[in-house]
Amino acid sequence: MSSFFSSFFKSTSGFENLDSDTFEKKMEEDNDAVLIDVRTQAEHYDARIPNSKLLDLMNPHFMHEVEKLDKTKSYYLYCRSGNRSYHAAREMANLGFEKVYNLSPGIIGWNGKIER
Repeated sequence: MSSFFSSFFKSTSGFENLDSDTFEKKMEEDNDAVLIDVRTQAEHYDARIPNSKLLDLMNPHFMHEVEKLDKTKSYYLYCRSGNRSYHAAREMANLGFEKVYNLSPGIIGWNGKIER
């Protein structure tokens, strides 16, 4: 049943919301994975998922930076609670990115490693 919901949400939004374990597993198995933190620079430096690239959603140049990204890659987005990354994922899907994944509980629900 969860695959039905995943398919439903992907088909209507253009991206997938994933729980922590699924997000981590899918990202590890994906050779084209790019992990993006859409929080602020201060939040990123405080604590982050290892190997994540900072692309602050609140930065006025966010969309310009997104437009530079390779659309053939897979993008795994996260923020604190999943809200900002949800909006970023939606914008990326609207721009034609086909492989976009949102860590729906955000870093506060992340079960994997954290860098400080």
